[in-house]
Amino acid sequence: MKRAIVLLAVIALGTAASVFADYSVRDEGMWPKSWPKELEPLRKQARTLVGPEELNRHYAIPFSKRAEFESAWPHIVKVNSKRASIYLRRASNSFLGGGNKAGVVVHCPPAGQAEEPMHIDLIVDGDVVDLIHRRFGRS
Repeated sequence: MKRAIVLLAVIALGTAASVFADYSVRDEGMWPKSWPKELEPLRKQARTLVGPEELNRHYAIPFSKRAEFESAWPHIVKVNSKRASIYLRRASNSFLGGGNKAGVVVHCPPAGQAEEPMHIDLIVDGDVVDLIHRRFGRS
């Protein structure tokens, strides 16, 4: 019985590792220099993931303070193309990494195709990124 549990655990870990192995990851925001200069200070806290099959670029920017997110959000929206959608996602997102629960993930096509996002995920945690308080003006 214990042997079967260990075998299942090894298979599960191997499968999970192979999923993330399809991405190259840098602990820095490597987005284009053409994006708003107000986003420059966020490069150090961001991650860049490229993959999986096509080399799509994913820029994950975690936030731990509401004021920091609210200051950056208008500039993140400027990056968005007119055809790209913004999706609301619940807290906990593998792109953000490190146990971060709030942030933004900008999904872009492979380098050389376009700098504009395909879509943006807004990762809502109810604290740092809190749409209810923002909507009704509470702080």
